[in-house]
Amino acid sequence: MPVIEEVAPRSFERIGSHSHIKGLGLDERGKAKFMADGMVGQIKAREAAGIAVELIKRGKLAGKGILLVGPTGSGKTAIAMGIARELGEDVPFVQIAGSEIYSAEVKKTEFLKEALRRAIGVRISEERKVYEGEVREIRINRTRHPFNPYVEVPESVIVTLRTKDDQKTIRAGREIAYQLMEMGVEEGDVIQIDAETGRISKIGTTKEEEGLFFKRKVNLPSGPVLKIKEFTYTVTLHDLDVANARGNIFGLLFSTGAEISDEIRGRVDETVKKWIEEGKASLVPGVLFIDEVHMLDIEAFSFLARAMESELAPILILATNRGRTKIRGTDLEAPHGIPIDMLDRLLIINTEPYKKEEIREIIKIRAREEKIEVSGEAIEYLAELGEKTSLRYAVQLLAPASVLAKGGRVEREHIERAKEYFADLRRSMDFVKKLEGMLR
Repeated sequence: MPVIEEVAPRSFERIGSHSHIKGLGLDERGKAKFMADGMVGQIKAREAAGIAVELIKRGKLAGKGILLVGPTGSGKTAIAMGIARELGEDVPFVQIAGSEIYSAEVKKTEFLKEALRRAIGVRISEERKVYEGEVREIRINRTRHPFNPYVEVPESVIVTLRTKDDQKTIRAGREIAYQLMEMGVEEGDVIQIDAETGRISKIGTTKEEEGLFFKRKVNLPSGPVLKIKEFTYTVTLHDLDVANARGNIFGLLFSTGAEISDEIRGRVDETVKKWIEEGKASLVPGVLFIDEVHMLDIEAFSFLARAMESELAPILILATNRGRTKIRGTDLEAPHGIPIDMLDRLLIINTEPYKKEEIREIIKIRAREEKIEVSGEAIEYLAELGEKTSLRYAVQLLAPASVLAKGGRVEREHIERAKEYFADLRRSMDFVKKLEGMLR
């Protein structure tokens, strides 16, 4: 059980590729704003995704899925995450790559079954003793990874919570630190922490949001920080599978790695159905996003087609950057490397390469997320680079340029130096071709 202790009063950095995505950035008519909810550009694709969200909410997408098709770095993952955020803040979003299913330890169908159940949430409400308040300060203590000394992992966290009438500072272990990082909790957010299990629920924010990053605005809570209150949290079916297999309902954070039997899954399904009938819980279908879907083989497609028709199925979103290619495991060619009977079940959304003005705004967002101060001239230069090479290359230069700037403001000269150190794809290929010519 996670250890939580109060300490006497006396920032952490959260960097993820799509941690800034809060939704699809649509207005009340379903029209995409140029820049909103962390999304930039891709107007047509976002509006199409908004229609898909409406179909999901109306229950019209059952047995179907969504296929995102576009070049590398065109925002396919961002749109998939935006769909999940539009469905609700606690809606599970599970991302895997098509190549991940091939393992010597776990069967392909077992891996996919687990991914599907990780993408289905169960929202549970019960009275618990909770710490509730606005986050005044959050400090993550980090340590070296036990197996990789070049990687830092959270070791503990100190959080100060306040209400209108009270303020407490608590210290907690790595499980809670991981949760805070994954949920993107920052100063000004209102959260609840279950005093017994350490489970966290994010309520909203007390801050006036600036432009891009919209959250639900809530009032500052009143009363003591530590109180008895109805606590709502979401676990996934896979969490419950693992807990049931281990015989510990709160031992959800670490899996043993062993395959879970269908008997255990059936028992969990029956329990969840009973909770729903008694009004103790509700089902939250999430999003399973499979990138590089052309890497799946014919058996995996067959399994997914059958799973999509199940009554306990998440929203399936697939993505690829391939045109016509072979279906893995066969000699047959098909559009996007997907069997025709599977394609018939999918709504296809195309994403286009980003334009210069869109790249410029995305770089500003990433600089803000990574807390890097960048001059206007440097941003403009990065936007030009992104248009000539790729968005990802331009964004990747931010971090090394910040190192060259010694933590100060990044100028154009720092970007140019970083560019000399780290090649884009075209320069790298030209370099190898030149060497090949010398060898001949």
